Amino acid sequence: MLLTLAWGSLFFPGLFALCTWVLRRSRLEWTDTDYVTISTRLVSSVQAVLATGSGIIIIRSCTDVIRDRHWLAREYVWFLIPYMVYDSYAMYLCEWYRTRDLGHSTTIRNFLSQNRLMITHHAVILFVLVPVAQLKQQHTLLYKVNGILTLATFFCCRILLFPFMYWSYGEHQGLSLLEVPFNIPFYCNVANAFLIAPQLYWFALLCKKAIRLFGAQAKKDS
Repeated sequence: MLLTLAWGSLFFPGLFALCTWVLRRSRLEWTDTDYVTISTRLVSSVQAVLATGSGIIIIRSCTDVIRDRHWLAREYVWFLIPYMVYDSYAMYLCEWYRTRDLGHSTTIRNFLSQNRLMITHHAVILFVLVPVAQLKQQHTLLYKVNGILTLATFFCCRILLFPFMYWSYGEHQGLSLLEVPFNIPFYCNVANAFLIAPQLYWFALLCKKAIRLFGAQAKKDS
């Protein structure tokens, strides 16, 4: 646990410093803002790849989504904590390089106003998700509310997005929602079908997990 936390505390700032060092020597025409911004995005990309890989390993290793435990799920949370702290500072550093001529107070205001959602995202992960994941609070109301919100946001942002796009196009062209698929290129429908198919599959998995979780809790209560 502490070793993973220490490793993450060294890995992400170290990777950021390495990326910046390489870019400064390979892209002499870039500005300091470019170096910091690109380095931050590279580190974020590495974190995304690591998180995705960890998720795939965990999913393939567990059969019972309620009771199975995987050491990587626990350890990666500790690895994630220093990333969230680092990334918050990295975002501020990008804003500072971009607006440093305007003064420190302006930089802080711009950072807080332009990154509200990301700051909230990081804060929720650090102060809500991490305690829930570490303390195994799957039976608590907070965990259940979080699950319901996850289902709702996934459905709205990953699935309803597609009929909304069709509806918006129909409003612009004077078509009904049902007429839109027959009045756009066929490859658009095919592409959207390929995009929404995995979303429907993942949503079905989320629903199954929610049903099993609430079903197990109901049996326990009875």
